[in-house]
Amino acid sequence: MTTATAPTVPLPRFTAADADRAWETWGCNCGPGAIAAIMGMTLDEVRPHMGDFEGKRYTNPTLMWATLHRIGRPWRAVKAPLDWPQHGLVRIQWHGPWMQAGVPMAARYRHTHWVAAARLPERGIGVFDINAIASGGWISLKAWREIMVPWILTEAVPRADGKWSMTHVVEVEPR
Repeated sequence: MTTATAPTVPLPRFTAADADRAWETWGCNCGPGAIAAIMGMTLDEVRPHMGDFEGKRYTNPTLMWATLHRIGRPWRAVKAPLDWPQHGLVRIQWHGPWMQAGVPMAARYRHTHWVAAARLPERGIGVFDINAIASGGWISLKAWREIMVPWILTEAVPRADGKWSMTHVVEVEPR
């Protein structure tokens, strides 16, 4: 007889010191961090799959899809309505004056953020945010919304209005 085990989030295979070193060495930020967390990879293992990331230092959806293809684990982009994935990645759009009509789309792209997410039975949604790596990276959705989001907006997106939305959701096959 086999016993089914409850799904778990992959523990990050990198530390805050690893993330700091990767930031200083090659500009690693939220995109590569979220990929490494959900794939169970180190940041150095993700780096060769990141295409032209080091030249531009951001992960737009096109680069994310190409990176996921290069890694080779099955995945699929979720169509509307968007919701937190069972096991995957979420691109967050921070809201602010760049969301007004007539503002070029490229202005919105400068105010986005990638996180990993996983749904755990009886525990709810866990969110991996590279900004929380000092405490392990994975936090509850409630803590992410109530603590992490306000901190990110204060520290990195000062003109934000406090609102956010999901622009892309990706389901990734767990290991």
